[in-house]
Amino acid sequence: MYHQEEIECMSRASLEALQVDRLRWSVVHAYENVPLYKKRFDEAGIDPYRIESLNDIKRFPFIMKQDMRDAYPFGLFAVDRSRVKRIHASSGTTGQATVVGYTERDLKNWGDCFARGIAMVGGGASSTMQVSYGYGLFTGGLGAHRGGEAAGCMVVPASTGNTKRQIQLMRDFGVDILCATPSYALLIADTAIEMGYDPAKDFNVSGVILGAEPASERMRDEIRRKLGVRYCDVYGLSEIMGPGVAMECDQACGLHVAEDQFFVEIVDPDTLEPVEDGSYGELVITTLTRECSPLIRYRTRDLTRIIDEPCACGRTHRKIDRIVGRTDDMLIIRGVNVFPSQIEQVIMGCDKVAPHYRIMLSTQGGMDKAELLVETAPEFPFDEIRRLEGLRRRLESELKSNLQIAIDVKIVEPKALERSEGKSQRIVDLRETNARRAPHAPAMD
Repeated sequence: MYHQEEIECMSRASLEALQVDRLRWSVVHAYENVPLYKKRFDEAGIDPYRIESLNDIKRFPFIMKQDMRDAYPFGLFAVDRSRVKRIHASSGTTGQATVVGYTERDLKNWGDCFARGIAMVGGGASSTMQVSYGYGLFTGGLGAHRGGEAAGCMVVPASTGNTKRQIQLMRDFGVDILCATPSYALLIADTAIEMGYDPAKDFNVSGVILGAEPASERMRDEIRRKLGVRYCDVYGLSEIMGPGVAMECDQACGLHVAEDQFFVEIVDPDTLEPVEDGSYGELVITTLTRECSPLIRYRTRDLTRIIDEPCACGRTHRKIDRIVGRTDDMLIIRGVNVFPSQIEQVIMGCDKVAPHYRIMLSTQGGMDKAELLVETAPEFPFDEIRRLEGLRRRLESELKSNLQIAIDVKIVEPKALERSEGKSQRIVDLRETNARRAPHAPAMD
């Protein structure tokens, strides 16, 4: 296990005492150094100097992504700019970009959090880790890079693109840990197979740390099988830190939150009241150690639940379940609320199609129209028209039964849909009222 075992396996009582102490510091730090927090806390009549328990956080107001946009670029920084060593920012495709800053201590904590995931796939000082996330303002590449250095790995900063070159690097350098989006990891595997390799046998890769986009269990299994690896799911978002907020251990039953760095809540997205552990709701995160960009009760819009039960791996930090959707990527099609994850669930329940699909939204005669493009599995007889039509009708029937709305299905040949070298584009919204709306992108900017 990574060298922070004394943190990851500490008793719950000790961990919660540490959280209370750090929560006191974080709230006061935000109040004294960020005008928005002072204004919000004073308006709510809250005394930030009187925190007795973790339950006291419920008295504080939420902060939203729009607050960060309104504060662009540095309005939420709590330290002098001379102490800021790096900034990251969202793409800004759905509005003003959100900017976060990091002090040297913030960067060290980030690296330590990601390094825990490296240990979860068996990596350490003797490992060679290839980072195939994009570098730049996106947090993925540099976040994983810092984690690899913290864990003592030899880091290969490959970034994205030039897939055959990526495969050469993996072969020549003896890479044993790969960091990428799930769709790009699968593209790397498929390209290697096309080049005549058997990645599970010919490559040295034993673990993958994959995030930044959803991945169905079938896609995860396909990646495990083709690469022959241990799979670690990573959760993060640039507003909070980047990849490493939560990491999946080898038990594969949830992602351990770095609870020494973050306090998490699950609230009902409608009432904003806390829900019981085990119930699904919106994930709310409070940073406990962030110096430059502290966030108090940040609404992530991600839907998940807390898994509060002992883990066989020995880590005591609570887990969150995989993200099942977002409150702000809900599609409204002909008046019906639909989450992309609901469509994906139907697709992944059919073994005759591959985990590669695209949802096309358009307007026809003033009405919303949804079309699902999905690839057949490689072994499916695509030239047998009757079977192809039967598969199409089956998927349309199951979608209508599950979603209570008609979605046209178009079956396409294997590899007909463009593969992404970064985040995969699952949704293309061409509706007239959303002509300028950017396609959905998952968390971890």
